[in-house]
Amino acid sequence: MADTTMKVDSATRDRFAAVAAAQGKSVRAYLAELAIAEENQIRLSKATAVFREVIAQPGLAEAFDAAFPDDALLQQDTAGRAA
Repeated sequence: MADTTMKVDSATRDRFAAVAAAQGKSVRAYLAELAIAEENQIRLSKATAVFREVIAQPGLAEAFDAAFPDDALLQQDTAGRAA
């Protein structure tokens, strides 16, 4: 992978360096991990939105319980915990 240069102000550079050093990493390694973490967060947010749309479909919970009657988590005791 080829190296490249990014221009940031000195305060930002110093903050990146301080955070990286506190984690025992180089700035390069810290930024690489930060980029991956942010990409994962974006994917997780999108997946969460899709999941919420799917589970909001009318009858979905009932259909799931009917398909997996032995695994129904909706059976709760009076304290609200799964039985």
